[in-house]
Amino acid sequence: MTGLVIKLKPNEKVLVNGVLLQNGDRAARIRVRSSDVSILRARDAIPKEEANTPLKRVYYIAQLALAGEADSDQAVHELLQGLNALKGVFPGEAGEDVLRALKAAQEKKFFVVMRALKRHFEFEEALLQRSPAMAEALAS
Repeated sequence: MTGLVIKLKPNEKVLVNGVLLQNGDRAARIRVRSSDVSILRARDAIPKEEANTPLKRVYYIAQLALAGEADSDQAVHELLQGLNALKGVFPGEAGEDVLRALKAAQEKKFFVVMRALKRHFEFEEALLQRSPAMAEALAS
């Protein structure tokens, strides 16, 4: 069996093609068979006011595109700009994930972009706290 499997906790919310759905009282597994569906779990979304670092801003753009709240072509353009600016900033695994996100953005795979970036939020925060000059440079 192929397809995306979504595991939902009790009462968890998920956005499917712009429609907000909420799971019932029990955990559930849903297999999505269509390949052209946009799915965003509420737990993967960040509010606009939390998109306050370069990595989170790029993540937020991908989130808007995935949720259907942004034009996908414009989002790709903005993602490529943001990710290209971040390419040389992150070392090691984080740098590899930025490159993975860059490739995914070119293919309009917005969830892959988000998944590649989200796990590095804390690392980015540590980098910004260690280097105020870097924080200033990334902010502009």
